[in-house]
Amino acid sequence: MTIEQLSIFVENYSGRLADVADVIGGAGINMHAMSIADTADFGILRAIVSDSRQAKEALSSAGYVVTVTPVVAAAIQDTPGGLAKVLRILADADISIEYIYAFITRRKGDAYVVFRVADNERAAAVFAENGIRTISARDIDEL
Repeated sequence: MTIEQLSIFVENYSGRLADVADVIGGAGINMHAMSIADTADFGILRAIVSDSRQAKEALSSAGYVVTVTPVVAAAIQDTPGGLAKVLRILADADISIEYIYAFITRRKGDAYVVFRVADNERAAAVFAENGIRTISARDIDEL
């Protein structure tokens, strides 16, 4: 099971991130999670939003370069070693991780983590085999 992530090319200057958030919020879209990786000149903002199609349209119309990428999100025990356990499961299954980031949930005891991996279906299957619940778009909308 995958969810959709936006990847937005953002020039690295003061106020640009606020501009992106204005476009997303102005379109009536809720941003559930985000991560940014930057260089001196630009950054890639990765975001999980309530409506990726509408967000992509709004951002593209505002002149941003946006792609939609399928990623896997999982509920991980919010305890010491919880993340390590899941990372070990992926490593043992020889699933390479490109990047990860986490976001909050109202479910006590869980942390939601987004994984960008080479093979989403295989990662989801490995999670299921090991009793790790993957997160759907509906789960995120209910946050």
